[in-house]
Amino acid sequence: MLMDSPVPPRPSEPRLRRRDRHGRGMRGPIAPPQVPLSVTRAEAFVDLVYDSRDRLERRWPQLSQVDFLVLEVPGFGPDDGPDAAAEAETVPLGRMLPAAGGHRDRIVIYRRPVEIRTKGRDERALLVHEVVVEQVAELLGLAPESVDPRYGQE
Repeated sequence: MLMDSPVPPRPSEPRLRRRDRHGRGMRGPIAPPQVPLSVTRAEAFVDLVYDSRDRLERRWPQLSQVDFLVLEVPGFGPDDGPDAAAEAETVPLGRMLPAAGGHRDRIVIYRRPVEIRTKGRDERALLVHEVVVEQVAELLGLAPESVDPRYGQE
């Protein structure tokens, strides 16, 4: 015997989703959109280096022809050369690499040694800027005070 089963009518509009019955469903964004939750410490450090570069580039336009690199620690990467062993007794915070082998002049800033020597973001920003100024001064053959008149005063 065949039974004729009734088909339930389809709703004309989709059902509204509501919170679960205990009121613990999604409430909204965790933080406001202007707060950068997804920025890592490494990305924030790179931003500090690029901010410093941009600040100096306004005064020294030839810095647009210089590559600025951020490495975790010295000795692993494009800075590993014959002079790297000479600096073995101290840990450098940065290094200037002259143009060679098809590469432009490069300034390398080492993230971990700088972070270890600073306590907060403001102190880190000051140290990063000082290291960048010192490396640019070495590249240009000038004193750091002539590269940035506020060097050492902040």
